[in-house]
Amino acid sequence: MLDPSVLLRRTSFRRLPPAPALRPYVEHYWLIDWDLPSPYEARVLPHPSVNAVLQWRGGRSRCEVSGVGLRVHTERLEGAGRVAGVQFRPGGFRPFAPAVPVSGWTGRRLPAEEVTGAGPALAEALAALGEEDDDARRGAAVDAWLLALKPRPDPQAALAVELADLARRDRTVRRTARLAESSGLSVRALQRLFAAYVGVSPKWVVLRYRLLDALERAAADGAADWAGIAAELGYADQAHLVRDFTATVGVPPTAYAARSTA
Repeated sequence: MLDPSVLLRRTSFRRLPPAPALRPYVEHYWLIDWDLPSPYEARVLPHPSVNAVLQWRGGRSRCEVSGVGLRVHTERLEGAGRVAGVQFRPGGFRPFAPAVPVSGWTGRRLPAEEVTGAGPALAEALAALGEEDDDARRGAAVDAWLLALKPRPDPQAALAVELADLARRDRTVRRTARLAESSGLSVRALQRLFAAYVGVSPKWVVLRYRLLDALERAAADGAADWAGIAAELGYADQAHLVRDFTATVGVPPTAYAARSTA
């Protein structure tokens, strides 16, 4: 989230863990409820993750699958509404829609029925979103929908999840070649794996995690040492980090930090 403190003043935001059987594939569920006197535009810098977004607005419900977003996304919130989102692990969505490489969904938002097929479990999950105020019941309904899709264990999906997680956790992984070396794959084989199971290139994943790190630093510390952070995150210099941050977020890190910590 960009400007999370502002969003949290206007909405109720929570996270829930998925059922144990879904945890190899799903990072978490995210729930947002709102009842606003005037519209608000929330801005989000996407992770390299596919999301399924169940929405209830104005008495109507729907579910969309959102492929990996390549740029900042703006979502307009108005009136009253509820969302239950599923953030899949990078690499974890393919078992739910195995016929299409995950790159086929990148940058797109489609009705879930087109991606995963329709079924009574999805209808029940949408009904629970509109009718239930109990987070646990909402989460259980989403669990039931995803489990009804019967994801099958896929060694390639598991490998993609592992490598994407390595790119997130290990800050010494700053280049595609380093990630390929860790996996025992050639660079080309790694690129094919990520296209099929993550939806974006390994280079894009590494760069996005570095930028998300910088975003968290900016939100936490208005007087951050940006030259030191640039070196730590593997940027050539501070100017490179500032250009990347500004091009993606829309403002330089110092301006974002001042706004976030005000």
